[in-house]
Amino acid sequence: MTTNTAKPTRDRTPIDAVADSYMDTVLALDPGFATELGLPGRETEYRDFSPAGLESMVVAARNALDQLSDLEPQDDVDKVTLHAMRERLGLDLEVHRTGWDLADLNNIASPAQNIRSIFDLMPTATVRDWDHIAGRMENVPGAIEGYIASLRAGMEKGLVAASRQVRNVIEQAEKHAAADGFFMMLAGNATLEGNGTEGEDSPNGALPAVTQERLNLAAETARAAYGLLVRFLRTELAAAAPEKDAVGAERYSLASRAFLGSAVDLAETYAWGVAELDRIIAEQRQVAEQIAPGASIEEAKKILNEDPARQLHGTEALKEWMQKLSDQAVAELTDVQFEIPEIMRRLECRIAPTQEGGIYYTGPSDDFSRPGRMWWSVPEGEDSFTTWAETTTVYHEGVPGHHLQVATATYQSGLLNNWRRNGCWVSGHGEGWALYAERLMDQLGYLSDPGDKMGMLNGQRMRAARVVFDIGVHLELEVPSQWGEGTWTPEKGYAFLQENLDISEGQLNFEFNRYLGWPGQAPAYKVGQRLWEQIRAAREEADGDSFDLKTFHSQALNLGSVGLDTLKNALLS
Repeated sequence: MTTNTAKPTRDRTPIDAVADSYMDTVLALDPGFATELGLPGRETEYRDFSPAGLESMVVAARNALDQLSDLEPQDDVDKVTLHAMRERLGLDLEVHRTGWDLADLNNIASPAQNIRSIFDLMPTATVRDWDHIAGRMENVPGAIEGYIASLRAGMEKGLVAASRQVRNVIEQAEKHAAADGFFMMLAGNATLEGNGTEGEDSPNGALPAVTQERLNLAAETARAAYGLLVRFLRTELAAAAPEKDAVGAERYSLASRAFLGSAVDLAETYAWGVAELDRIIAEQRQVAEQIAPGASIEEAKKILNEDPARQLHGTEALKEWMQKLSDQAVAELTDVQFEIPEIMRRLECRIAPTQEGGIYYTGPSDDFSRPGRMWWSVPEGEDSFTTWAETTTVYHEGVPGHHLQVATATYQSGLLNNWRRNGCWVSGHGEGWALYAERLMDQLGYLSDPGDKMGMLNGQRMRAARVVFDIGVHLELEVPSQWGEGTWTPEKGYAFLQENLDISEGQLNFEFNRYLGWPGQAPAYKVGQRLWEQIRAAREEADGDSFDLKTFHSQALNLGSVGLDTLKNALLS
């Protein structure tokens, strides 16, 4: 095998300076984002979630765009930066003008979750680490108060999330506000990893009494703040929340652009989603025949579920299996299909500290002292897992999926400015790549086992169904004849998802609410994959016999996460 090539470098340009300055401003305004990147200095603070805080972010974006207006790109990297910043920051300004950033509330990706989830990324090795955690818990009330101020300002403008989302967040916040909720458990279970540092020798990993006492009091403060959020949602926002979940074409189009970095024809995309779902189901039937001649898809899955060799029991077994499969993919793909520098080859698989459902990836810190991590949030009561259904998920979240994508951008400090590496994330690009990676692993033979292939198709089927559900319900389109009649409603959509998403009831309920509350995001996976595949096909046609897949992947990943129009422009122009 060949060794990895040296990191490319280039001189910084005026456009890089604007991008880096903007990123510095964003980090100053959002200490939680700094924590996500593993940057020290403001570990106890939160961003300002109030209307004034939102406005400060918009001012930063507007200033950066003004500074860019008189600059000319000096190389191809600059061209991508300029295209990406104008698209991303310009879209931020468009969203702000609608006022909907004041009403940011859903069951998965709003301040209601983010204020709590930042603790998942905070280190816990030393007494100082736990002091930081205590300090941030002490600041939860300010964060919650700012968030309430924005929700109230949105409410005054008639901009309120659907009542279903309000109910979801009330339920989540009640758990955090409980005496046995997240904050109290975090404080109650606090221990040092090893004996700590800074000269403190704590036997059995116990914290000093003064630190533990501060943590306990801080946890009470944080849970009380979530109690305040519950009261506001229940007594004020719930009464103003509309029952209708559908957001309509105008708002949906803007959301779709935000998640894709490309404006797609929604009617054409909906029709494609219907056809793609039919195609995948037909492919599943072929694989079912391989598993057991004459078996239906459901019968083939039953055979797989009952196969002891494909079962895992307990979250520890799940974690160990994830880690082994991930390590194997890294070892076998390195220098063969992808350039994976040594520093990027460490990927940790963990069970998430929450029980809300979902599987997700968090990127490494800028210096890789905190590695990339794959998290599995296991719903309460679920303790049995099947490997056939989840093999492709490990490739999606790890290598060659999100880890390779995110860590590559982080690694390219000599090529990309800080905003390009760490400040820009586009769902359609990122999630589209991860789905593309699943299909690639099938093409490379890693899913040759019919069971694993069925698992991949299960995932692809789910993502295609989400295109149909999300666009159909939010735009209230006609239900395809093979799936019912009339126009889409959430209730019809739930039955449709039951048929096409092979997940537990708890996960299904979570996903259903997620799609309704986060319009445009779920289709970005499959639509993003479609656009990635279209760009690869166009590049392959243009290059002819000289086309090299490894080179294409390297060039694409080295761009970092950008809107899909920016990606297309960079790789095909």
